Amino acid sequence: MQHAATAYARVAQTTQSPRELEANILMKAATRLQAVRDDWPAREGDLDGALTYNRKLWTILVTSVTREDNPLPKPLRQNIANLGLFIFNHTLSILSEPAPEKLAILVNINRELAAGLRTRPPVELKAAS
Repeated sequence: MQHAATAYARVAQTTQSPRELEANILMKAATRLQAVRDDWPAREGDLDGALTYNRKLWTILVTSVTREDNPLPKPLRQNIANLGLFIFNHTLSILSEPAPEKLAILVNINRELAAGLRTRPPVELKAAS
């Protein structure tokens, strides 16, 4: 049964759109951070791992949107890069003075961005000729 679940997960990953994959990874990072926040006394030791995962994810996102060949509109690319800078600075703040309530903003940003990625853009209707 485990092999079937693993095979299904592998197929699901390969059939996801890039937007869906990004949304799922953002949600995974948010879930890890939320788990630490929700059970701080028992999970404080997991803080570094959750923050590292989130930082790596955001490093990839920021690197991608700042490339000249990125097809996103420049203002959107700039907003995502600025959000990434905020996340990096806030992560350093958490590492210097750990507190569970500081994780909420990172969780919310990841969840909101994931929700936006899962929203389908409106379909343009072409006039009948």
